Amino acid sequence: MVLTFDPHPVSVLSPGSAFKFLTSSSEKLTWFETQGIEHLVVLRFSRAFAALSPEEFVFSILRDGLGIKTLCVGKHFVFGRDRAGTLETLRTLAAQACFRVQVMTPVRSHGTIVSSTRIRQLVSKGEMERAREYLGRPYSLAGTVIHGDRRGSGLGYPTANLRPPGERVMPPDGVYATKMVWRNTVFPSVSYIGTRPTFGEGERLLEVHVLDKACSLYGEWIDVQFLRYLRGDEVCEDAGRLAARIDLDVQLARQAFTD
Repeated sequence: MVLTFDPHPVSVLSPGSAFKFLTSSSEKLTWFETQGIEHLVVLRFSRAFAALSPEEFVFSILRDGLGIKTLCVGKHFVFGRDRAGTLETLRTLAAQACFRVQVMTPVRSHGTIVSSTRIRQLVSKGEMERAREYLGRPYSLAGTVIHGDRRGSGLGYPTANLRPPGERVMPPDGVYATKMVWRNTVFPSVSYIGTRPTFGEGERLLEVHVLDKACSLYGEWIDVQFLRYLRGDEVCEDAGRLAARIDLDVQLARQAFTD
């Protein structure tokens, strides 16, 4: 069983903060399901909930509400009003509530502890392959396809356009080898994040070009999985040079799928 909170505590305790998320709530729930989690408990997080004392959380929520026998937490786990409950507090209260506390050993990769903070840093730097290793899956962004200015079609590379979700961690502007998931089918693709500076600054969009297949995607929900950062954003002299640059991007993306 997994116990989680919604909305994220940061959204309630620090509204308007610059904190960015790695997944949406719906994506997180879907991911738990695919990993074989048998039971998922989602507690609504509010200021009233945050005001619970460590004792109230342990006895009312964990013991009386859930009847748990073993609680697995990280070694830096804190809980209760003003984060007053420490790991030692938890052990003391758990003994009184008759359940066991198991402290999980941090997962390491290349000598570094795998954490959400580290993954955010990797995604923000465009290190998508390392982020994928830490996440256990490609980092992805999803949304509904909107109408664009059709410049991609004019260049021979039609795109499905998404507005990047403002609450999510964003990779840097540039071009990526990606996979686009639509209606449970995966399509190799090459994607661009940016404002299309060759044509003058515009709205920042995520533009996805599906390789070797024409898809009518307007109004459809798609998921874009980031595999590899190919290059940063560039200003080309004209549309012809941009088309040639995109052609090279497609070649590099194809190579990424075979590596």
